[in-house]
Order: sequence, then C-alpha cells, then structure tokens
Amino acid sequence: MKITIGYLYPDMMSTFGDRGNVETVRRRCAWRGIGTEITELKLGDPIPAGLDLILIGGGGEAQQRLVAADLHKVKAPGIRDAVAGGTAALAVGGGFELFGRFCQPERGAEYPGVDLFDCWTIRRSTLLGDDYGTIAQAKADRVIGELVVQWDDRLLVGFENHSGGTYLGTAAQPLGLVLTGHGNSGTGTEGVILDSAVGTNLRGPCLPKNPALADFLIAAAVGRLHPGAELMPLRDELEQAAHDDCLQRVLPAGRIRRVRPGRAAGTGPARQPRLTRPQRSPQRASRTTDAATRP
Repeated sequence: MKITIGYLYPDMMSTFGDRGNVETVRRRCAWRGIGTEITELKLGDPIPAGLDLILIGGGGEAQQRLVAADLHKVKAPGIRDAVAGGTAALAVGGGFELFGRFCQPERGAEYPGVDLFDCWTIRRSTLLGDDYGTIAQAKADRVIGELVVQWDDRLLVGFENHSGGTYLGTAAQPLGLVLTGHGNSGTGTEGVILDSAVGTNLRGPCLPKNPALADFLIAAAVGRLHPGAELMPLRDELEQAAHDDCLQRVLPAGRIRRVRPGRAAGTGPARQPRLTRPQRSPQRASRTTDAATRP
C-alpha cells in the first residue's frame, strides 16, 4: 500500500519548519507499513492526477507574493478537483490564507486564492519582509503565542504567528473552537475543515504534536484508495508527551477536564480514525456571504 503526497512550494512556504508535517506523515505511514511517494510541486508545476494528500506550509507576505499568482492560476483548479474527489489536504498559516478566496495585504492589490475554503484574510499591517526591530513591535502588529483548539472531542495544540484576521463565509465550517489564543479573527473559532481538507493557523509544525490530526489526514488518504480500511494504532508516547507539555503550559487543568474523558490527550487511549469516505459538503454554488459581515 502506498499514498502519494503533493508538497507545495517546499522552497518558499516552509517558514516555521513545515517540512516537519511532511516527515510526520511519512514516518507514521512507514510505522504502519504504508509507503509514501512525495512529489514536490514548485512554481509552474500543475497538480498531477492521483494525489492522495496535499500539503502546504506557511510563509510571510513576501513568500505569499511570490507564489500567489502561480497557486491561483496554475494549481487552484487541480487542488479543488482533487479535494472534491476525496484527496486530503493540510494548509497551514500563510498557505491556509491562500487556500481561501483571497488574502488582502495592508497595502496593494489582494492576492486571489485557491477558493477551496469559503474564507478570506484581511491583513492589518505589515513590514516589508516581516523585518521587525523588536519583539514588542512584532507583537503589536501580529498575533503571536500558544494556540489550543477543541476539535470535536480532542484538543489540538501549537502556536500562531499571523497578522490580520481570517473571516469565514456562510459555507465554511471551522476546524474547532479556541480555548487559548486568537485563532481566525479573535471571535472564538480556528481554522476551516472541508471534507478531508484542513486549513489552520497552528504552526510549529503542527502534526508532530497532534497525532490525531496527522492520522485523520492519513486515514483519508488511505481511505481514498481502500475504503473501509483502518489504521493500525501507534503507541505515541513521545507525541503525547509533547502534546501534554504544551497543554500544561498554557491551559488550566480545570479546562482540560471538561473534555470528554478518554478523548483528550493524556486522559485515555486514543481513538483511531476509521477510513470511511466523509460526507460531501453543500454545493459550492450555494456559498454566499452577508455583505454586512464582510470586513
């Protein structure tokens, strides 16, 4: 058994060590006897047929400016078709912003996006190349800090470092609820999920400390080829230790206990995802946005 992974712009969109997400998927597959073929897709490369998982990392405005036109014109149709056909996807940080309708920088024309997610990003301000003189200056311009998200009956952990806000249209389903941090726009939601495609502000990279999210993507990728298969459970002591350490630093213990017992990290055995095809989302043609809610 083998899955094929498309890794977008590895030379440009990997500001926060996002290649770690690719390695996490590769290693968790290898531990289960699942092969992986990783295709690096750079400027000018279209999305090939047969991808089981698409990954894109984060980048600042300078990196977004370099890839936005190629992503919109060359890769967007293939990405939308692939996800509609059951391909899983993970878009992180600046990649998440570009997987929405558009990203509006503080100055200049907006960057048109993939239009996979019904969301858009408005940036408050930016310094050229994100060249901040001091940490205080960066924090005044950006949201920087730990991020904890309730995703169904699980907790996801990581950190966020972004400017502006991402706003969800009426057809968008948030990935989860913010317990600590800022998330999309400071209104309590984080990320977007569409079938087996996930967009998130969780960086770091996010998959090593969130094995449940990694297995969700792997399960969807394998399930595309072998519907009804199940993933072999992994022990995940180190992954859970990293996950729990983050929780203990930023989230009061009383809030952790509110999650259903046996589901949160460290409270019981992890539930392995079943590899069944998810329900399709509403037709994209039905997506509308109330003009009054648009920033």
